[in-house]
Amino acid sequence: MPLGILTIRGSNKAEPGSRKSRVLFYFHVAFQMLSVLLATVGAAMSLKKFENSFDNNHQRLGLALYGAILVQAFIGFFRPHRGKKQRSYWYLVHWILGTIVSLVGIINIYTGLQAYHKRTLKSTMFWSILFTVEVSFIGLIYLFQDKLEYMKKQGVIEGSDESTISSYQDIIPQRQQNQKEMLPIACGKINALGNLFD
Repeated sequence: MPLGILTIRGSNKAEPGSRKSRVLFYFHVAFQMLSVLLATVGAAMSLKKFENSFDNNHQRLGLALYGAILVQAFIGFFRPHRGKKQRSYWYLVHWILGTIVSLVGIINIYTGLQAYHKRTLKSTMFWSILFTVEVSFIGLIYLFQDKLEYMKKQGVIEGSDESTISSYQDIIPQRQQNQKEMLPIACGKINALGNLFD
């Protein structure tokens, strides 16, 4: 499921209707369908192999999560075409439900590890740490996707060529003669961290 989310976010940077956009969209669909299939297999195994009295948080949360996953998949198949009024409502519901499924899924894995520890008295510390590292890594990629293009542009002067660069080099000595131009200009930001995220 996280791979499906990351691929659809990657497609947002691509030109709508381009080949890259379509490929990433189909990867999103494939990853999400695979996650629904794995969740179904997991639910079936749970019903067959374990006591399911739904007396613990993991089982109750898992049942609600499985229902939400199925609703999310169902909603995904009825995506309105771009330009229709319903598309924005569909997107909002699909995005909110997807975010809820992702967050509740993470919580449910931790409650499952706790339930396993309670039932078997075996340590789940290794798995908890491993899962925390995985979630942190995926979260960093998720946040980094928005800033990648911005970071690439930081070292590039758009529309620059040899003549532009040489003209900048001619201006620098002139500016050094007039030190008043070199003074920093105050900006409207309240703190320095705000300037990093313009």
